[in-house]
Amino acid sequence: MKKKILMSFLSLIGIVIIAGGAYAYYIYNSAKAAADKMHETVKSTSITTTASSQNGQPISILLLGVDQRKNDPGRSDTIIVMTLNPKKGTTQMISIPRDTRALIAGRGTMDKINAAYAYGGTEMALETVENFTGMQMDYYVRVNMKALKELVDAVGGITVNNTIDWYDEGYYKKGYHYKKGEIHLNGAQALGYVRMRHLDPEGDFGRNKRQRKVIEALIQKATSITSVTKFTSILNTLGDNVKTNMTFNDMLTIEKNYRNAANKITQYEVKGTNTTINGVYYLSVSDAEKEKVAQMLRQNLSNN
Repeated sequence: MKKKILMSFLSLIGIVIIAGGAYAYYIYNSAKAAADKMHETVKSTSITTTASSQNGQPISILLLGVDQRKNDPGRSDTIIVMTLNPKKGTTQMISIPRDTRALIAGRGTMDKINAAYAYGGTEMALETVENFTGMQMDYYVRVNMKALKELVDAVGGITVNNTIDWYDEGYYKKGYHYKKGEIHLNGAQALGYVRMRHLDPEGDFGRNKRQRKVIEALIQKATSITSVTKFTSILNTLGDNVKTNMTFNDMLTIEKNYRNAANKITQYEVKGTNTTINGVYYLSVSDAEKEKVAQMLRQNLSNN
């Protein structure tokens, strides 16, 4: 009788293991399908390496936030160069203001840096940022602003420290109160949080700071997630709203080898001088500031 009970118990364990394996296989394939949907390539030859071939070496990622609408390619109003160094346990986020005056790659003209995406999509935006920073990017991630709302909801909301008190103009819900201090945001509230600039004394610079806060909060929340089902849900949520040159294997490698890079996140915004040329506002950045930014990038991409 005991032997029969033992065999029944072992059979039950075997069924659970088999079922669990089949479920894990399903989850894996669902995640891969979602990641494959996000994947795209650009013609640019400046994409240097992949995470799978770097064996945990520091990497650079260009993050483009594009507010696309119907019949409008949009402009990359959010431009952030991220460097991840797993050995140092550091992630660096450098924002380039959208009005920064820069040489547009492939056109040979000076314009606002966010116009590069409108003129030539991801490839032109990528090459323009690389020329501006003097640094080649390993990866890029292009995010439609719609994805931000859905991603925040997918991770269960985020918490940020809000430094100014204001009532929303209608980006989220007109009259909604963003209180000063620590606040919890759902997806729609987060979208309103990063879009507002008219009520911010710092204008576009203040908005950039809030964008970095939201991204940092998302990174912290995402790296704390251990549920495979939630990870798959996040990928499915992103779907059509995110495009990247990362493959599914790249994502798995980065998740495995670069998780500790989120231990310390530093932020910086490119500084410049307000300038008006032919009636158009620009942020003019000096050569000294460009070199400072390049040095910061080189430092976090080095293990020395």
